[in-house]
Amino acid sequence: MTTVRGARARARIEITAAIKDEARTQLAAEGAAKLSLRAVARELGMVSSALYRYFPSRDDLLTALIVDAYDSVGAAAEQAAAAAEQERPLDRWTAVCRAVRAWAVAHPHEYALIYGSPVPGYTAPQDTIVPASRVGLVLIDIARRAHTGEGVALPPLPDDLRPEAVRISADIAPDLPPALAVALVAAWSQLFGLVSFEVFGQFHRVVEDRDTFFATAARRLGQDVGLLPRG
Repeated sequence: MTTVRGARARARIEITAAIKDEARTQLAAEGAAKLSLRAVARELGMVSSALYRYFPSRDDLLTALIVDAYDSVGAAAEQAAAAAEQERPLDRWTAVCRAVRAWAVAHPHEYALIYGSPVPGYTAPQDTIVPASRVGLVLIDIARRAHTGEGVALPPLPDDLRPEAVRISADIAPDLPPALAVALVAAWSQLFGLVSFEVFGQFHRVVEDRDTFFATAARRLGQDVGLLPRG
């Protein structure tokens, strides 16, 4: 009986993976707004009722794809941070940013799913929050370790921004100074702005040496956070 259950579990894993792979193919061809369970089932040679046993609705399938995408780019960031463990904070920061960009360029349709236009009629559930936080948490950890280690050059904090900075710090990193927390949020948003401009074609006929451009811009974001350049 255990062998039968194990075979069924493996089959379910394989079919779930096939469904998501076909859904990603549809994302590339049609975009998330046109994702259709019936079309996925048809391409896989399944009846719709069988597919619904795996994903009861289009939104359930979208959520699974979104979680996978966030986990994938998050894993890329974490692996880059681990590989640069012995580097100075600013170099680790830049390595992580470059890994995020490399993932996005290699997976443009999945990137568009999580950082592009919202899908009409879809509201992301709580399940997506933790995966969506992974890149940000890597960047926060780099700043935290710099703050408690060699130190950071805290950016100035205008008086009128202080209440919001205190709130942000309490939410994302209570152990960090508000000035550092708010700088991290700004840098995080600018990082994905840079990536989005490249993935969505905004740099066409503007930036040619994109590797060098991005590395320089990412490093400056780290310096804006207060990470110290090599002395």
